Amino acid sequence: MLKLRRATVLEASDPPAAGGEQQLTVVLTSPEQAHPAHAQPAAERAAIADTGLVGECRAGDEVIVNVEALDLGLGSGGFDIVHANLTRGLAAAGAAGRNVMKLNYTSLQHTVRPVEGESELRVPLERPVAVLALHGQLAPVAWAFAAARPGGRLGYVQTAGGALPGRHSRAVAELRARGLLAGHITAGASFGGEQEAVSTAGAIHHGLRELGWDAAVCGPGPGIVGSASRLGHGGMAALDSGHAALALGCPTVLVARLSSGDSRERHRGISHHTITVLDLLLEPVTVALPAGMRSPVGAELRAGLGAAFGRHASERPGLPLQAERPARIARHDWRRAGVDLPGYAASGLPATTMGRGLAEDPLFFGAALAGGAALGELTAASEREGWPAPEEGGDRAGEAPHENGAALGENGSEAA
Repeated sequence: MLKLRRATVLEASDPPAAGGEQQLTVVLTSPEQAHPAHAQPAAERAAIADTGLVGECRAGDEVIVNVEALDLGLGSGGFDIVHANLTRGLAAAGAAGRNVMKLNYTSLQHTVRPVEGESELRVPLERPVAVLALHGQLAPVAWAFAAARPGGRLGYVQTAGGALPGRHSRAVAELRARGLLAGHITAGASFGGEQEAVSTAGAIHHGLRELGWDAAVCGPGPGIVGSASRLGHGGMAALDSGHAALALGCPTVLVARLSSGDSRERHRGISHHTITVLDLLLEPVTVALPAGMRSPVGAELRAGLGAAFGRHASERPGLPLQAERPARIARHDWRRAGVDLPGYAASGLPATTMGRGLAEDPLFFGAALAGGAALGELTAASEREGWPAPEEGGDRAGEAPHENGAALGENGSEAA
């Protein structure tokens, strides 16, 4: 059930010119405040307003806010969200040419013009796609791609799994401003990007075929849904994105979620999110590791941390890395790629994940940088030599790991 409350806007940032998020400070209007004699001082609360959906807010406006995330103390949702502005209402935008509903059958349903109606299906696309486990990987992937493929046009397809509003990501805005992303399409339930797509496959096809992207990166918005279970988490969106890319004939890179500093055992070493996706994918994909690392699991991972990031870059004291060796991940094409952590640190791009910085979790950022470098290398190779069609490439399942890749055993148990 929606947890909606009346509130008054105390402060409001300037509304973005082209639509976006407005930062607000609000105070809830409790029933007692209708009777001043019984009123109690009310706490100020942070809030956001998606101006593309609910219009702009100004100080003094009476609004309806959804308070569930802030009341629950969610780390990635620590603010209220404006549901409606009762003072100035909603300025109806023109709906000409829009024939598809997003957030359909909710109180925020709205029409969009999908990109899928603008071209016919033509496959194979033969341009590479990187699939993210979570949004925090986007900036290092884009930065490393630009370093590996100068001048390459990389587009972002935002999927479900995390925040749905495309306007919520500050990283996307900064990457677009720096020219590190060539475009932003929100797919499926996600909305509010520069263009809208009904499906992830439609977004990838449009970006690579019609917009001229050299490569695409697919993944959820900020934050991620999680339940500590094998299937109940937002990282499962990577399975759908991987299959969409493979079906369209795209060389596919899965950007592994690895960590040397996460306090949760299930995310140390190679995250159970990535293990599950690698296990369930119907076809093998490319997975990159930072140069110097032989394996994403066990003793070889511990040894590789020092080789890849220096002696000081090791796991946090008292937090042992995952030692189990999942059997089915050996069928994938594991590659090593050079990473430049100091260069990324100096870029000024986002460099924290769940409160941990580069020095506290070099493996997380190193894995993302390796994924971006591998994507750049695949892009250059496809342009230089042409990428074989799926039927010519053959099925790599059961083959030994890539000659430049990780030394992974075929036997072992999966991590929970």
